[in-house]
Amino acid sequence: MLDWMNWTQPVAIFFVVIACILVAMSVWELASPCSERRGFLPIATTRGDRLFIGLLCAAYIHLAFLGLSEISLWVALAVSVAWLLILLRWG
Repeated sequence: MLDWMNWTQPVAIFFVVIACILVAMSVWELASPCSERRGFLPIATTRGDRLFIGLLCAAYIHLAFLGLSEISLWVALAVSVAWLLILLRWG
């Protein structure tokens, strides 16, 4: 059934982490509902919106590191996590 995808350990870890983030955000939303607010982003966003924007940014950061530099993807991961935390806090 899952033969169409190359399920390596890093791929499995990636999907498990994304699933855990989504579950944690759902539980957080149920425990403490949020309202839209404006940060440095030019639109009013909720926590879920900022998470989605942060995940998209992380994908683009990783693609940029892959295409434009020889630096390790661990650096791209660190930059992505830092950007996601900034975006969730002040975005």
